[in-house]
Amino acid sequence: MNLLLWVGVALAGGAGALLRFLVDGQVSARVGRSFPYGTLVVNVSGAVALGLLIGMTLRPETVLLAGTGAVGAYTTFSTWMFETQRLGEDRQLTGLLSNIVVSLLAGILAAEVGAEVGRALGGAL
Repeated sequence: MNLLLWVGVALAGGAGALLRFLVDGQVSARVGRSFPYGTLVVNVSGAVALGLLIGMTLRPETVLLAGTGAVGAYTTFSTWMFETQRLGEDRQLTGLLSNIVVSLLAGILAAEVGAEVGRALGGAL
């Protein structure tokens, strides 16, 4: 890997983190913060994006820049776990279980949908 690729990953990561901040904020402003919908939207949409990239069978450098840099910084496992733990502290068992189950199932489905679309687009590029 060369320096330009490292710089690209850093810039893509910064852009992904900013986008996460904006999307989470917009979703939370619209639906409130009683359940972590913003993080759910971010992580599921990120799963679609990563599935799309993988399905398109792009060059490894492109996947590194877009996947690891942008999508990796856009999605957030740590926030998902923190918010799930917070739901438990607040004794919101239904919310806690819903956050885990819905995030996992929607994320897997989203990644598969993205990969299928990516495979369909990959042949067109």
